[in-house]
Amino acid sequence: MKPLDGVKVITLEHAIAAPFCTRQLADLGARVIKVERPGVGDFARAYDERVNGLASHFVWCNRSKESLSLDVKAPQAEAILDGLLRDADVLVQNLAPGAAARLGLSFETLHDKYPKLIVCNISGYGSDGPYRDKKAYDLLIQSESGFLSITGGPESPAKAGCSIADIAAGMYAYTNILSALLQRAKTGLGREIDVSMLESMVEWMSYPLYYAYDGASPPPRAGAAHATIYPYGPFPAGDGKTVMLGLQNEREWAVFCSKVLLDPELATESRFSSNSKRVAAREALRDIICAAFSELSSEEVIRRLDAAQIANARMNSMEDVWAHEQLEARGRWTTVGTPTGDVPALLPPGIAHVEEMQLRAVPALGQHTEALLLELGYMPEMIRDLRNAAVV
Repeated sequence: MKPLDGVKVITLEHAIAAPFCTRQLADLGARVIKVERPGVGDFARAYDERVNGLASHFVWCNRSKESLSLDVKAPQAEAILDGLLRDADVLVQNLAPGAAARLGLSFETLHDKYPKLIVCNISGYGSDGPYRDKKAYDLLIQSESGFLSITGGPESPAKAGCSIADIAAGMYAYTNILSALLQRAKTGLGREIDVSMLESMVEWMSYPLYYAYDGASPPPRAGAAHATIYPYGPFPAGDGKTVMLGLQNEREWAVFCSKVLLDPELATESRFSSNSKRVAAREALRDIICAAFSELSSEEVIRRLDAAQIANARMNSMEDVWAHEQLEARGRWTTVGTPTGDVPALLPPGIAHVEEMQLRAVPALGQHTEALLLELGYMPEMIRDLRNAAVV
């Protein structure tokens, strides 16, 4: 039995934030029915063709779902949506601002008809305020939240390498839905959840916000190195490869000097005697560390760091991560079906075995339309008429 067995989720979603949320609900056993535009579908299907002709974002965020193609603006769609929502537990949507309300899918409209229904809205800026109707995409929210101002090198900002604003919003939607299901078990009533990408990212920006509290200067852009802790970042070894390492306290600093740099007296030099001083003198300290590492291969550096119990990591590529020995040793990979064949899939964090999760194929566009309409009581000839009218 899966944790969310028996939970039915209807989702009008596209891109990343909502699909990432609902995929996690599906992983836990929920029945997730994804409503997509006929002939086109979720526009994330067309982002690229990197996974056997399928889009990488779509494969990542849409396993274990049922795909219903439906023109939600067609007059006939209202009855179909009503049939889906009649016994649903959760409605998730991240349509354009105001679109769900125009379709009659606002919480205010739905709550009287379906008092147990949980309605989760995901948007760029939330359901009210001066930015309510402003369109938003991941990179724009990275910028609006201040993330770009502290990320990158001194000369220019840089975006995160993955869609962190979408991921943040999807995670908060997911956890809020789980808490709403628990709350409904006590009250018998659904509730509205309003998740904004901006608020999700600003929550993650709380450390730099507090660092810049009351007019103080913000953390500087420091590339891959930590802006306010040093040494904590990338250092080249003698073989041209990069090693990441991080120190968190004075005890580790002393051990690093004596056992890794083989220079115990460096630990007591006044210019490096606290983290704040090391940050201020980071260029001089970097030169010392790089000189020591230049005589060693990256593996020799890592062996010294491991022996001294100094936290470190390799600078892995995507190819390296696919073959990562730790993931392999812990059995973290399984396979999932797609319309073009099986592909590897990572078990969700916290799931120990594939048997603990629901793992079904990534759906083709409209793959489950006929079965779902039959389930709602539509006859084959009625379904044919809907197809001919381009409603489904």
